[in-house]
Formats: sequence, structure tokens, C-alpha cells
Amino acid sequence: MDYTKIKKWLKENLNEERYYHTLGTANCAKKLASQFGLDCEKAYLAGLLHDCAKCFSKDKLVDIIEKHLDVKKEEMLNKKTLHAPVSAYIAQKEFNVNDEEILSAIRWHTLGKLDMTDFEKIVFIADKIEPNTRDKDYSKKIKKILKEDNGLNKALLVCYKETIKSLVKRDLKICLLTIDIYNKLQDLVQN
Repeated sequence: MDYTKIKKWLKENLNEERYYHTLGTANCAKKLASQFGLDCEKAYLAGLLHDCAKCFSKDKLVDIIEKHLDVKKEEMLNKKTLHAPVSAYIAQKEFNVNDEEILSAIRWHTLGKLDMTDFEKIVFIADKIEPNTRDKDYSKKIKKILKEDNGLNKALLVCYKETIKSLVKRDLKICLLTIDIYNKLQDLVQN
């Protein structure tokens, strides 16, 4: 994979803060992959491309979704999550990424999905705790939880709790999938 080409494209299509966040997510995903015995290079690539469509206009995101993707109506409730399926699409079309594990991790890094793989979980979590733009105390808390037994599920549950609190605080709609995932994680952590 030509990381120089990818980074050049990202610099041209993301704002500076988003680019910095992307580099942090890629490096964090790689470290988490190492910690959990997963493919570090695939994790790095997924982290690098996870937000590649983040700075597209809402109209462009919706246009790509309507023309090329199968995205459920409930996933369209919040414009902040539209970039995830489009980023997976761009990863495949622009950079010839055809690895389903990478594409799925990119696709689900915002909302998540039921029964996420460990690989999908680490990319999801890396996006929330990368050191370049995320809250240091929150990152530290999640990293500590990741070291516990069942740490991936426990850390993911904390991420969902914070997301739900944030959505309620900002008076935004909550996708029913988010609630389903939260409930499933509660079961996984309590058993």
C-alpha cells in the first residue's frame, strides 16, 4: 500500500485537525492491534482511511450514499455519521482496498454494529482515544480498561455510554442500533 499517496490525498481532502486526528487514529489502531494480537498493518490502514470522507459536504455524502451504497434510513439520522460508509466506499474506489475486514471497520467506526469483531472494535476505540486530538483523561481511562479481562467489550461499553450521554446533552436523535449495541454490550460485560 502506498502510504505516501494516501497521506497526500488525505492532506488535500481533510482539514488540518482532521488530518492530525487521522494520523493519531492510525497509530493508535496499530498499537491496539499489537496489544490484542491482530494485524497491525491492516489496523494502521483502516485508521488512516477511517475518516477520508469526513470533510465532504453533506450533499456530497448523501449523493454518494444514494447512488452507490446500501445505508439504512435510521443511519441517516445524524449527518456526523454519514462519512463512515462513504469513507469505506472511497477506500475501495480510490485506494483499491478490498479487504473486507478493513472496509467493515471503516464502515462501522461511528455507529458500530451488533457483534463487532475485535478488529472493528479496536478501530472504533482508536478513533475515540487517539492522542492527537482526543481528551487525554478519557483516553487514559479507556486504555486502563482495555488491560482488564474482557477489556475490549468494557472499553466499548464506556464509549457507548459517553456517546449516548453526549447525544442526549446536545438534544440529538439516537439511532436505535446504538441502543441495541449498548444493551448487547451490557450483557457481554455483566456475564
